[in-house]
Amino acid sequence: MSKTSSTSGLWLKIRPQEAILIVITMIWGGTFLAIHYAMTVSGPFFFVGLRFGTAALALTLFSLNSLRGLTWYECKAGMLIGVTIAVGYSLQSIGLQTISSSQSAFITAMYVPMVPLLQWLVLKRFPGLMAWVGILLAFSGLMLLAGPSNSEVSFSLGETVTLIGTVAVAAEIILIGAYAGKVNVRRVTVVQLATASLLSFLMMLPSGEAVPAYSDYLLYCAVGLGIASALIQLTMNWAQRSISPTRATVIYAGEPVWAGVVGRIAGERLPGAALLGGALIVLGVIVSELRIRRKKKREAVAES
Repeated sequence: MSKTSSTSGLWLKIRPQEAILIVITMIWGGTFLAIHYAMTVSGPFFFVGLRFGTAALALTLFSLNSLRGLTWYECKAGMLIGVTIAVGYSLQSIGLQTISSSQSAFITAMYVPMVPLLQWLVLKRFPGLMAWVGILLAFSGLMLLAGPSNSEVSFSLGETVTLIGTVAVAAEIILIGAYAGKVNVRRVTVVQLATASLLSFLMMLPSGEAVPAYSDYLLYCAVGLGIASALIQLTMNWAQRSISPTRATVIYAGEPVWAGVVGRIAGERLPGAALLGGALIVLGVIVSELRIRRKKKREAVAES
């Protein structure tokens, strides 16, 4: 009897929402290489605007009836999340002009240990011991990733803007978690995608970025990533209605691993120290969650 219960418990550790997020994370990781190549035929702001504009249009076509009930609260939530998406993905795209997709993915994973830090600053939730250990591991990995070929750590422009973009990604995760369960998923997703697209296009003006010449690759990439973005954002909003932001970020930690696999297949080769740094970042992401899991187990025992 006890063996059956134990086996069932192991299977129930991964819920359907979490399994779907894992698949979405695999797709997400594969987008880094596509964006890296897209930056050879387009500027970052135009591409992000086109990508999320396509995503917003695609989702709108399947949500016309739902959009009629859009409320101001959902509009506000979608716009706030959309701003973080525009900032995060635009900076990531700028970085991918000069760094590899694997480097970008590992640096972007730094948003995971930033989540408890932002929760501390915004929600006054002080990070526990394991969260600090995870932050230290991830930061150490970042140092190795930034200076893999010599003893000096020096951040390039691409690495710096990508790192700044991780703050926006962390804010996106927290905002999605804060509004999840209080809004209609489809309506909010359409608003946030449209906001991200519009803001990115507007940023072309102060940055002086020109509209790129037409190319088949740009069109296919924008449409493909647009549909993928709609699927990713819709799934994140849906899944995080029942999954905590910290739990979700642990699943998202697989993103740089999948990006690294895709990048290696495409011929990218990171130095040994950089690979170690990437491994430390992923380890830091996982370790930062251990305290949360133990706390939940103690509460379950106390309740029983």
